[in-house]
Amino acid sequence: MANPKHRRSKRKTRMGRSHHALQVPNLVECPNCSEKMMPHRACPACGTYKGRQVLEIG
Repeated sequence: MANPKHRRSKRKTRMGRSHHALQVPNLVECPNCSEKMMPHRACPACGTYKGRQVLEIG
């Protein structure tokens, strides 16, 4: 198994972890019911997508 020849500095270690932070989900407003929803997905509240009813919400 390979071993590192040189110690990684704090800067290089932290730069490698720069993309590990949690990201806030991008939410948009449903044009049908005005609920918050993920973009490019069917609305979980009313079941519509692009003006069509695609989910049956009971």
